[in-house]
Amino acid sequence: MGSFSVASKRSGGNGLRGFLMAGVVGAAALFGACALPMAADAMTVQPVVLDLSTAGRGMSQVVTVENTFTNPLPVELRIESLTFDEQGAHGTGKDPGDLLVFPPQALIQPGQTQTFRIQYVGDPALTESKHYYVTVAQLPVKLPEGQSAIQILYNFQVLVSVGPLGVKPALAVTGAELGKNDAGKPVPVLTVTNGSKAHGYLSHGRLRIIEKDASGKEVFRKTLPGPEIQQTIGFGLVTSGQTRRITVPVVLPVEGGTVEAQFTPDGQR
Repeated sequence: MGSFSVASKRSGGNGLRGFLMAGVVGAAALFGACALPMAADAMTVQPVVLDLSTAGRGMSQVVTVENTFTNPLPVELRIESLTFDEQGAHGTGKDPGDLLVFPPQALIQPGQTQTFRIQYVGDPALTESKHYYVTVAQLPVKLPEGQSAIQILYNFQVLVSVGPLGVKPALAVTGAELGKNDAGKPVPVLTVTNGSKAHGYLSHGRLRIIEKDASGKEVFRKTLPGPEIQQTIGFGLVTSGQTRRITVPVVLPVEGGTVEAQFTPDGQR
């Protein structure tokens, strides 16, 4: 997922203007189709999804940022909590103080990597999952006096989730219907509900999809394993108590039929 905006910035006392072009990249791994490290001309960030524990060794993990550009790369990590609705995650713009990032800033030389440790320092008796964006933000570089230039700045969003100890997610497909993709072809649209206090991922299981024609005859059956879900849908995060509508990019053979779907978590038959 990416969005871009352009803002003008003065570069010197002579009134010449430079420009900053900022892009938001990341989180596609959550709700879009992306399982690989997020990359651009300036940097590579991995991983883009972290699951932390409220206690023990799992309280912290590292994110690695590589500067693949030809100039030094100044970056800053920013934290915000998330809210959720049927469409997905939304940043609040507020840092609740539940995560600690070290170092918060760094200057990465060309071809070099920098690791950032992210640690949960919030309530150890967490009763339901919490989620955060940690944005790896490329900082603007001061332009030489009297010159103008275009700076392209990328912001990579890493999802950090923390769940209550000893609680498992309970994802289930509670509805399935026919929808259409951008080309007008029939595809399954699923309603997925998580009745647990712990978040879960569709990619941590498998989806079985069946289509029947108007007469009730089965015309399509396919099972998507976790890796294929991750490649086609994304990680498929469903947080505690959330209901999501998810379009599965699998073209079905018949319009006007009915579709059924079932989710089975890893470790279950």
